[in-house]
Amino acid sequence: MLASLLLAGCEQLGIEDPAKAAANKEAEGKAIGSACRHAMRAIEDCYLLNPRAQKAAVFAGWREMDEYMRENKLEGVAPVVPRPGATKPADDGDVETEPKGASREASRPAASR
Repeated sequence: MLASLLLAGCEQLGIEDPAKAAANKEAEGKAIGSACRHAMRAIEDCYLLNPRAQKAAVFAGWREMDEYMRENKLEGVAPVVPRPGATKPADDGDVETEPKGASREASRPAASR
């Protein structure tokens, strides 16, 4: 009986229950997946943006939100954050480019060839 009273106070000491921690991670993964689907992100993008989330939970949340959106004929919201690896195109005024088909050899002066 004394042991059960001592173990009951573990949460107050900041010691996490493994079952609660696993349930929280799964719920968080489902929430991430749902948000990704609502933001019209592909599941692969979701995995890249959230590498520490459980993939199975992310997929479950994504799939549930997909079914919900289809049943209720809801449109997604365009994401504000760009996809990973996407870069803005360079301004044409800042970068000198060669015309197509021109080689570096042809652009050098004849004396340096």
